[in-house]
Amino acid sequence: MPIIEVQSLSYSYPGSKEPSLIEVNFKANEGEFVVISGPSGCGKTTFCRALNGIIPVSYGGEFKGSVVVDGLETTKHQVYEIAQKVALVFQNPENQLFCTSVEREVAFGPENLALSREEIRCRVDEALEMVGISHLREKSPDELSGGEQQKVAIAALLTMRPKVLVLDEPTANLDPLSARSFLKLLARLNEEMGVTVLLVEHRLEMVSHLADRCVIFDGGKIVLDGPPREVLYSDTASRLGIGVPKTVLVAKMLKLPEITKAKPLTSWELADLVRGIKP
Repeated sequence: MPIIEVQSLSYSYPGSKEPSLIEVNFKANEGEFVVISGPSGCGKTTFCRALNGIIPVSYGGEFKGSVVVDGLETTKHQVYEIAQKVALVFQNPENQLFCTSVEREVAFGPENLALSREEIRCRVDEALEMVGISHLREKSPDELSGGEQQKVAIAALLTMRPKVLVLDEPTANLDPLSARSFLKLLARLNEEMGVTVLLVEHRLEMVSHLADRCVIFDGGKIVLDGPPREVLYSDTASRLGIGVPKTVLVAKMLKLPEITKAKPLTSWELADLVRGIKP
């Protein structure tokens, strides 16, 4: 049974003449790592908001279809109930951080679940260790870098023990080194904790090799959904201009898929492939 199941989802914001989502159907199995991309304004952020019930509860508008997360239909349950299943990380972590120290920030969620002090401390210690920021526990979030703030946001959500992490372009304001470090953290959470990851990301060259699936939105619809190699080598992906990895562009230019039947996603895969071609 899928942990997320979206059926015929259509949504229009209040006062909007055009729908942001049109008849979207989507499923994700537990433990999958799904990267989501598409042109600006194609419905990616709206889709993320619908997954944990923020849409339509906080935005209003016209909502059709259904979103079911771990057996709970979002329109039939409170947002706080859905939030314990699906954790949403925004592009700017400062919008989610409001406590005076990292430790208090990470403890805020479980404190509101009325857990024992011992359980709260255990969850906080575990989350800080998992994301590698135990040494920052006494720091104010305002003193941290963008990458460190994103890790605090992740740690705060992990204490709630969500089954799904939905991240809306979390690396948009990070430098390449911090972005790669953050994406590796997501891959580790997915592999070691079994957390289902849905990541909206435009830097596909950094993340495509980590994902099980690649989903492309355009005009409020899902136009591509499949293994990253198949999706990113498709003519549709090239036409949409979604930031197809340079490795893919070079491989297609050299006609490597036709010559070798392989579709490299990373520079080292491309290098190994080229070295193996006999003149």
